[in-house]
Amino acid sequence: MKKVGWFSILVAAAVLTFPVITEAQQTGKIFRMGILDPSTASGSAVLWEALRQELSKLGWIEGKNIAIEYRFTELKSERLPELAADLARLKVDLIVVPGAPALAAKNATTAIPIVMINTPDPVALGLVASLARPGGNVTGLAALAPELNTKRLEILKDAVPKLARVGLLWRPVVNVGQDLQLKELRLAALALKLKLEEIETQLDAKGLENAFQTAKQKQVNAIMTTALHSFFAERKRIVELAGKYRLPAIYPNKGYVDEGGLMSYGEDPTDQYRRAAGYVDKILKGAKPADLPVQQATKFEFVINLKAAKQIDLTIPPRVLERANQVIK
Repeated sequence: MKKVGWFSILVAAAVLTFPVITEAQQTGKIFRMGILDPSTASGSAVLWEALRQELSKLGWIEGKNIAIEYRFTELKSERLPELAADLARLKVDLIVVPGAPALAAKNATTAIPIVMINTPDPVALGLVASLARPGGNVTGLAALAPELNTKRLEILKDAVPKLARVGLLWRPVVNVGQDLQLKELRLAALALKLKLEEIETQLDAKGLENAFQTAKQKQVNAIMTTALHSFFAERKRIVELAGKYRLPAIYPNKGYVDEGGLMSYGEDPTDQYRRAAGYVDKILKGAKPADLPVQQATKFEFVINLKAAKQIDLTIPPRVLERANQVIK
């Protein structure tokens, strides 16, 4: 019988164990990311998909090295503390949350890193010590919602002839970010000599219909909404009602115009979620939120939909069209 040398045995053993070794190398820790969303799964789908796609580009593949725990309030803001506490109990490695609801996450945990997205004035809200040096367990992207709302009101006045009354849809929920927006808008309306009709709005089908009926009763010439994530989730229905009641409207971002809305001014929301993926990547690789400066949006786009204007017999002045970054014909 032919003798088998030790070298041959070692080679054979290496071949047999190679798949096991390779598999072991590929099977590392699966990190768990919690998502706390104050709206609905369907309404926010496009935003979270943008974040997942960017994470994938950075090497984070769902089911392979990262798992995602979703918590949606389904527009019931009173559920935020409960859902935030649930994610904290699960001891996820990181929580991502849009807007002022980041406060609920911070109240639930000071240990788990939190990445906020489009949160208005996080310093005033007490989420971070400063934009440059957050100093705690929260970092991410800050929104300029109060300032941008003022700009939207100015655009609306230029775009709608003889504008006198503006209906402002706002949610009757405890939201410090929205309070900041309301304060800024009241001052802006006063400066622009516009009457601001503040309309409490529930975001179910009946509530939205009632809000637009109220707007017509108050004889408003145009509408806008506060820049809340929950309004974005219901953007399709809001745009449809604006068309039904023939009310010119300006919205916080292009997502509304994509659904047929008239005008928008603001940052690209999907871009904000893609940028948030960078924070997630750094933190899961060991960076501390306290050391990651908070970023603000630097690019804003003004979009006009002439199809929507035609449907409500509105002629946008040429000087306004010239200022638009994009005009949909």
